[in-house]
Amino acid sequence: MGELEDAVMTRVWKWNRPVTVREVLEDLQQERSIAYTTVMTVLDNLHQKGWVRREAEGRAYRYEAVSTRAAYAAALMNDAWSQSDNPAAALVAFFGMMSEEQRTALRDAVRIVQGPETAEAAPDTARETGGENPGSASEALGR
Repeated sequence: MGELEDAVMTRVWKWNRPVTVREVLEDLQQERSIAYTTVMTVLDNLHQKGWVRREAEGRAYRYEAVSTRAAYAAALMNDAWSQSDNPAAALVAFFGMMSEEQRTALRDAVRIVQGPETAEAAPDTARETGGENPGSASEALGR
């Protein structure tokens, strides 16, 4: 997704409701000079790419996100990870870049994915990802 597409999608995700080109335009104009037709083209491109759905309202459309920003971020991470020639090393390097807050979020996410019955057996991912010896990616994920 390009920078302008991201700026438009950020508003669609933030508002979490169907939006018009005019609404997005007026919000974007607080930060930059931009034409109505540019925003209309960006939303049409996002529709063509499957990021937004649209419904006709009179002579215009209302656009709504197809998925969440979290799902988009997950897809980006999965795409980057799948392109690595060493996925385990890529994960370990990624975990090593995380802040303590992000490591906590990772532990919480692993517990959710594993379910309550295996959460007690999961290793401390902060220890696995933040120390000098990060271990394997599967250890970092508690698998």
